[in-house]
Amino acid sequence: MSTSTVSPDRSPLARLLRRSTEIEAREMPVVIAAGVLLFAVFCGYFAVRPVRETVGTILGRERVANLFGVTWIASIAVVMLYATLVARIRRSILLPAIYGSVALLFVVIGAVLRTHPHSIVASELLYVLISVLSLFIVSVFWSFMLEMLSKEQTQRLFGVIAVGGTAGALAGPVLTDRLVRYIGNSGVLYMGAALFVLAIICQATLMRQRATLAGGPVAAAEDRPVGTANPFSGLLLVLRSPYLLGVALYMVLLSSVTTFLYLDQLDIVKHTISDEAHRTQIFSRIDYTVQSLTIAFQFFVTGRVAKRFGVATLLTVVPLLMVAGFLGLAAVGGFAVLVLVMIVRRVGEYAFVRPGREMLYSVVDTKTKYQAKSFNDVPVYRGGDFGAAQLQTLLQHQGFSAAALAGLGALLAALWGLIGWRLGRRVR
Repeated sequence: MSTSTVSPDRSPLARLLRRSTEIEAREMPVVIAAGVLLFAVFCGYFAVRPVRETVGTILGRERVANLFGVTWIASIAVVMLYATLVARIRRSILLPAIYGSVALLFVVIGAVLRTHPHSIVASELLYVLISVLSLFIVSVFWSFMLEMLSKEQTQRLFGVIAVGGTAGALAGPVLTDRLVRYIGNSGVLYMGAALFVLAIICQATLMRQRATLAGGPVAAAEDRPVGTANPFSGLLLVLRSPYLLGVALYMVLLSSVTTFLYLDQLDIVKHTISDEAHRTQIFSRIDYTVQSLTIAFQFFVTGRVAKRFGVATLLTVVPLLMVAGFLGLAAVGGFAVLVLVMIVRRVGEYAFVRPGREMLYSVVDTKTKYQAKSFNDVPVYRGGDFGAAQLQTLLQHQGFSAAALAGLGALLAALWGLIGWRLGRRVR
């Protein structure tokens, strides 16, 4: 009996994907399932991200700088809990539970903001929660993909899988831009919750696709808990490895450069745009401009660059561009230059830096991929945020000019590039 069902590896989407990089037939279902899962996660996060940015403008620069410290502490607590759970619970249960918890948090916060839209406590809670989750959920996804794929496969496939995330990151802010005036910021949070429910379904599908990639049934042992239930296990793994300490330093410098630009953004937008809904729309438009530019790079460039020039190139291109960007800010300054530098940084981070830094973990064992990676991705990154925010605030109070701070940013970006080059040469 004939059927009209199209095999995933023969579908129009599969043919399009094959134009972007080399994908084997047995890999195609995994690539599609992973891309759709990342789409749901990123669409959910980036739909609510403009709400966080609007909350940041309401709270003000100094309060947000202090919240970086709270975010850092919260991220440490979340990663310690995760390190314990991943050593006790099978990933087929834990990963969907994480996405479900995010959905529940969005619903609760949305309900609070609907009744108390200008509550300082609720605003601070929202800012911290989204800041922690934005890194943590992405780290969890890539940890699982690193477990499924070999080092050679990560270099070929991570770029095209990341396209799903970029498409979600493009769709999320577009939805927010179009709907926020009708459903409000709380409604946007409900929408984000629904997308994370979709992520649960996608994660279950991806778990089933593991057998396809393995070429047969997946042994139960492959889904067993990993590592020890010590909440400090991620920290200990990093401290014992010069390589992982290098990755941690790379993350600190990445977050420091990002924070220098981010705090300037808060000030400029706050003094330029008074209407809160309009601010949310502006942040949404910046987001989908970035994602529109990113998707072409990820689809046609990232995988080819990684395969031909290596991971080191992915990790150093953006830092070098940021050196030039900060020098431009020091020489010219102004809102237009700042927006240009921020767009270049974010496009470069999504298209090159993020896939590159995930590939750094393709040479380590499963325990490290889950416990040490989450430690570097979340508390180390947020610690860099906090340190950079406090340093910038201190230097401003000491009378440092905007040009001097931009010069410091260029120096940090140069060091960031040097560390990235040395780390990338280790992944061959």
